[in-house]
Amino acid sequence: MDRTPADLAADIAARTDVYFNRTRQVVQRFGDKRVTYAVFLRRPVISAPRLMLDWLTEVAAARGTVFDIDVTHPEGSWVGAGEPLVYITGSFALLSDLETIFLQKIGPCCVAAHNAYQMSLALPKVAFLAMEARHCAGAEMQEMMAYAASVGSAVAQSEGAMGFIGNANDGTAHFFGSAHGRGTMPHALIGYAGSTVRAAEMFHETFPEEVLTVLVDYFGREISDALAVAARFPELAAAGRLQMRLDTHGGRFLEGLDPAESYAVLERHAPGAIRRYRSETELRYLVGTGVSAAAIWRMREALDAAGFPAVRIVASSGFGVDKCRVMADARAPVDVVGSGSFIPDHWTETYATADIVDYEGTPMVKVGREFLLRRNGARKKSG
Repeated sequence: MDRTPADLAADIAARTDVYFNRTRQVVQRFGDKRVTYAVFLRRPVISAPRLMLDWLTEVAAARGTVFDIDVTHPEGSWVGAGEPLVYITGSFALLSDLETIFLQKIGPCCVAAHNAYQMSLALPKVAFLAMEARHCAGAEMQEMMAYAASVGSAVAQSEGAMGFIGNANDGTAHFFGSAHGRGTMPHALIGYAGSTVRAAEMFHETFPEEVLTVLVDYFGREISDALAVAARFPELAAAGRLQMRLDTHGGRFLEGLDPAESYAVLERHAPGAIRRYRSETELRYLVGTGVSAAAIWRMREALDAAGFPAVRIVASSGFGVDKCRVMADARAPVDVVGSGSFIPDHWTETYATADIVDYEGTPMVKVGREFLLRRNGARKKSG
């Protein structure tokens, strides 16, 4: 149900910083002015302003006004550090208490979109599934992150990458052009079933038309259980409708691997990846515990050797920008990546800032922020 203007006003008053609420009261008492805000971030991003713009439109309608919004960098475009993304012009009395909230709605989206873009471009032949919901602090953040992934993905797709083909829940599936999310089973279903094969049987019996994606790390027998599932469903395996999902946690190696064997696997398939200088983190992604490049290659070896070349590999667990780049360097044979790791690691990078750059047609901004003035505007007027 849509919020009433009173509900919206109460929400804004409760969520915004007190000094902005007080500024509004001061302006209402001493006289309004028409002002222009410049909104920017301090790092390069991909523009993802839609949620902010939709909210500003809703607020303007509730307040019986119109905000003049100049989107200088349209959705999906590259934005350099410090470049204004949007100029927002309107009544100071009707804009002054909105800053806290509209900044929340743009900064994280732009950074997450940039991350999703980089991940997609690093592995252009891999399909991504957005799995951000469980890592979000509530529904609003979930919406922001899903939207951001769809924006960054769309940019990567325009450059030839497969990008994000969907997400894991219905609530935000519309951002990916679908009515429904995607997914099959959590580890809990395997524990309930008592075996990986039985969990696969239960799922397939319940959802026979769905592509069957099976988690194979529950019992620590990734290779053995993957081959057992493939043997149980040979028709699905041959038709490419069976997928093995690797989600091995970072506390142990995939079945049959240890440091020496992990190096040996990559020596067979991507020797250059392990002969260059690597940071400790990069080495972990290549030959360490969890879902490493060596683990993915070992699974591919086992499936192919057993006569299941059409069975696909889904990988999850910490696939952020850096891990995707390492996987690309190791030419890891992964078909799908499930990830919510486009969520920014360093939240301070997501802080958007807004400054008023014009009062009643006179360009003016605090010292040091002159770069925000419109390029065709007058020089900053000193106080």
